[in-house]
Amino acid sequence: MALDRDGYAWWYLDAVSDDGRFALVLIAFIGSVFSPYYAAARRAGAADPRDHVAVNVALYGDGVRRWTMTERRAADLSRDATTLRIGPSAIGWEDGDLVIDLDEVAAPLPRRVRGRIRVAPRQGPLPIQRLDAAGRHAWQPIAPAARVRVDLQAPAMRWSGEGYLDTNWGTEPLEKALSAWEWSRSVLPDGGSLLRYDTRRRDGSAHALNLRVDADGTLEPWPPSAVAALASSRWGIPRSAAAGSRVLRTLEDGPFYARSLIETPWRGRTIQTMHESLSLDRFASRWVQAMLPFRMPRRVL
Repeated sequence: MALDRDGYAWWYLDAVSDDGRFALVLIAFIGSVFSPYYAAARRAGAADPRDHVAVNVALYGDGVRRWTMTERRAADLSRDATTLRIGPSAIGWEDGDLVIDLDEVAAPLPRRVRGRIRVAPRQGPLPIQRLDAAGRHAWQPIAPAARVRVDLQAPAMRWSGEGYLDTNWGTEPLEKALSAWEWSRSVLPDGGSLLRYDTRRRDGSAHALNLRVDADGTLEPWPPSAVAALASSRWGIPRSAAAGSRVLRTLEDGPFYARSLIETPWRGRTIQTMHESLSLDRFASRWVQAMLPFRMPRRVL
């Protein structure tokens, strides 16, 4: 896709190991929406999204924690119909699977993240969903359910689990149209998926997407359930989910973003849900912008 000076695109993957000990999130950005450098370039009036690219990897579990988000220049980016390369890392389709070869360095402590992740979709792409009234921001689940195999040399770990893959893109900064969102995805006992994406728009309206995907990939209507507040993160980011849910583990707790594993009731049982809450008002504040370079170093050569 072509991106203008305010544009962005990202590809998002998450997975949780079958034994629940490990989790990962990977996001490949072109026009990194959370980059203080891209925001500064836009304010100066000359910004190329290809000049603000990054691979964000977050690893959690059993004494292993890594975070990478080194921002790179356009010279470090190459892509075609099936492959995306950002610096030394590559993402591409191979025999129906998405294969990710990582070679990144964590921040703020410089520790290597290197190895391979293979994603085997169990469900196909869903229709594109528009997140704002003007249609400038879009979301599309690519694989609402997938089997993910993680084989890393640094840190040393090998595991498999259930995962999810999607993409977002837009033609203006996120914070221009949206003030906040909550998103979650759950794996159902029958192999299906539940997806929730609630956005709060700058015009004061709220937009809720509730999607159920059967095990065979069929998209079914899913009336929204009653939502109740969960405990806020330590940074005070609000979280909510279906009534009766509880937070199992807060994976990421930052000044404008919280990522959590929660337990959600479903027809007399409980299911595990990956959940995120984002405050774009917080993100746009000057004090948060000043903090971001400590987690997001920029490679300029």
